[in-house]
Amino acid sequence: MTELLWGKQPVPSRGPKPAVTLAEIAEVAIRIADAEGLDALSMQRIAGELPVTKMALYRYVPGKTELVAVMSDLAMGAPPERAELPWREALRTWAMDLYDGFTKHPWLLQSTIGRRLLGPNELAWMERGVAALAGAKLTGGEQLDSILVITSHVRNIAQQSTTFPGHSTGLTEEDMQQALGAILNSEADRFPHLTAAMRTSAGSENQGLEFGLDRILDGLDLLIQG
Repeated sequence: MTELLWGKQPVPSRGPKPAVTLAEIAEVAIRIADAEGLDALSMQRIAGELPVTKMALYRYVPGKTELVAVMSDLAMGAPPERAELPWREALRTWAMDLYDGFTKHPWLLQSTIGRRLLGPNELAWMERGVAALAGAKLTGGEQLDSILVITSHVRNIAQQSTTFPGHSTGLTEEDMQQALGAILNSEADRFPHLTAAMRTSAGSENQGLEFGLDRILDGLDLLIQG
């Protein structure tokens, strides 16, 4: 797995020239997952879009588990280049970039959880986040935990606001807000506090992303200043 993720597989010195590359296989897999979700992904489906047979794909990657790891790191890509900023602005920008990546490829919310080996791009994202705190008065553990808390918040909001390919409800955010508003209008006596809060709220799901992120950063600021 490590060799696959880090592109360190030995290149055969003999035999026919490979018809495709592992990156090309992963790119096809990403297109399928973006359109239809991870459940639609299979070696047979991928082979149907490449000039190779299903069995030939196993010369490049042992199976679907390993392929998902490779395509996940490829889909994440390297973090965008940003101008040097103070730690708070740097972390905020980093978090919003991460959110954009999750919403561009929603299946990453499923494929990047649990104990697993990390590829170069995912580690580059971690490096960028930790680098923002390098000058702050935090221990290494506190820096890593800060990144974990921010990432967890970003992931949670992305999961709540994203429609996963292949699992669409057919509802937009506006549809959901209108439907909830109609229910609360007719059930105000039953849910008085929720109804009152909804009537004075404004904005989109991203408002929750930014609100929570700012509160996390407020807490970090107190820790750093203390």
